[in-house]
Amino acid sequence: MTAPIVHGGGISEAAARFGGTPEDWLDLSTGINPCPVALPQVDPRVWHRLPDGHLEQAARAAASRRYRTGNLLPLPVPGTQAAIQLLPRLAGSAKRAAIFAPTYGEYARVLQAAGMVVDFVERVEDLAAAQFAVVVNPNNPTGRLFQPEEILAMAEAMASRGGLLVVDEAFGDLYPAASVAPHVADHDNLIVLRSFGKFFGLAGLRLGFVVAAAAVLESLREWLGPWAVSGPALALSANLMDAQSEAVAQRILERKAGLDAVLAGAGLKVIGGTGLFALVEHVRAHDLHEALCGARILTRRFDYNPHWLRIGLAADEHGDRRFAEALQMAGA
Repeated sequence: MTAPIVHGGGISEAAARFGGTPEDWLDLSTGINPCPVALPQVDPRVWHRLPDGHLEQAARAAASRRYRTGNLLPLPVPGTQAAIQLLPRLAGSAKRAAIFAPTYGEYARVLQAAGMVVDFVERVEDLAAAQFAVVVNPNNPTGRLFQPEEILAMAEAMASRGGLLVVDEAFGDLYPAASVAPHVADHDNLIVLRSFGKFFGLAGLRLGFVVAAAAVLESLREWLGPWAVSGPALALSANLMDAQSEAVAQRILERKAGLDAVLAGAGLKVIGGTGLFALVEHVRAHDLHEALCGARILTRRFDYNPHWLRIGLAADEHGDRRFAEALQMAGA
């Protein structure tokens, strides 16, 4: 069995080690909108009943409009991680996988646990013989962003040898022009994963969508079983995805500007990121992480690179000031 990945979050564990209660902590360890949207009213019957088919259809239709997939209706799943767990089944007879790295670690963990050999690649040319490949776009944690024509060229090259390309667009809401979801209907070997909770600040809802050919979606539906996504999650997503979200994006960008100002003021070197986080390089990154924990501020460190910290957004200017003061005390 492969070792579990240490992710962002984990405030309870941090509080148990460094002190305080979870409510005392400033969590900058995730890439989640810290200003969640207001929840629309949900019909009380949605909480009482098993998820009705009309709720799923409404959510799928709203996802289709948001992700511009036309007649192809994205499949709701209980978080994109649930879909990642099923990737070995979709890989079929493929024995090797190529993953653009460094990136979200669950892809390698899940595929290796299924017995696949994983090749970590950095260049498009390294996909020359791949039968199954994964690209996170924009990437977590580096923020590398492929343009749609680059990814579609990868998919077409892989299709010529019967390969599948998985594109994780979990952080794609702020980069709609880079999405390949609108092109999936023309590429049967392309699978796009979309996260709902990161952009809307509702990660606890555990909801994602898969955009893929009908046969792939039917397989995923069968493997997930009945009622995989809760009725309230379906109802909320249908409402929110059809609402105007420019204000949500603007607030995220304002909070990112606040983070960027703090990092610049501390003289920290930003080497990547997205609208929801920054990737910092520091010669003593792990020591800085520990010092910030002493101030009850959690960041995301990486076992595979001791010089990196990923830092998410504070919810307001007070959080920015608290972070800036902690960096100054830590001697960043």
